[in-house]
Amino acid sequence: MQKIIPHLWYDDKAEEAVDFYASIFKNSKKVSVTRYGEAGAKVSGRPKGSVLTVTFELEGQRFIALNGGPLFSFTPAASFFVGCESAEEINERWRRLSEGGTILMEFDKYPFAEKYGWAQDKYGLSWQLILANRPQKITPCLMFVGGQKGKAEEAMNQYVSLFPDSALIRIERYGKGGPDPEGTVMHGVFSLRGQEFIAMDSALPHAFGFTDAISFLVACDDQKEIDKLWKKFTAGGEEGQCGWLKDKYGLSWQISAAVLSEMLADPDAAKSERVMKVLLQMKKLDIKALRRAYEGQGE
Repeated sequence: MQKIIPHLWYDDKAEEAVDFYASIFKNSKKVSVTRYGEAGAKVSGRPKGSVLTVTFELEGQRFIALNGGPLFSFTPAASFFVGCESAEEINERWRRLSEGGTILMEFDKYPFAEKYGWAQDKYGLSWQLILANRPQKITPCLMFVGGQKGKAEEAMNQYVSLFPDSALIRIERYGKGGPDPEGTVMHGVFSLRGQEFIAMDSALPHAFGFTDAISFLVACDDQKEIDKLWKKFTAGGEEGQCGWLKDKYGLSWQISAAVLSEMLADPDAAKSERVMKVLLQMKKLDIKALRRAYEGQGE
């Protein structure tokens, strides 16, 4: 089971975006849809009954899209690196993903790739496409900029230390006379519970950084794991509501519980509504309190 799930924040086009991505990538499907109940609608200002989240898969990898309103926007600080096996595949994906969007790096031949391009799609989400056969077809990519520049290696080491079965795979560094300070990370690859991630530094004057529009949901097995990760991730960072937090690098995570998604997706609306009411009052998640709400105890 996928341990860490990229979580994408949209204004009101989550389901439309999911359908768009599923039409581009192989092994894709919509897994489940949850809708705003009374409690969630009241807090968010979204219409009751409208789409809250869409859980979906692209290339067999799981993602969650959320309709959360206009509070947060995607930036290129967090993007998705896509390995394409053929010129035909990369050409078509580039055409679809760049259409109506913004080109960040032209689709062309580079010293590191026969074909590569970086674009924000029409929903603002950033994609880096490269002609290369990669075992993990879609890989989250984190760019450390502004006040976080030069911290990619430190962050990778910290993340790897927090999860079992994780490793720093390789680092390519900037040399003398490059655009960034010598020794900082040009391209780093690390794995968390078997899932690959990419990190890089950039000292260029970017007018953006990490935002809550992209967070990483960790599906914890028990309260002990939630307590441990919450303590580690919030050290030097910032606590948020409903299991959300920012780590000391400004990257957003959701320290969640594997059982929570099942509770919120329960076809019994009364059960999911009770869970949502309790969840909205929490910062760090309390599995026992969520389960009591789910089972109707204390009513």
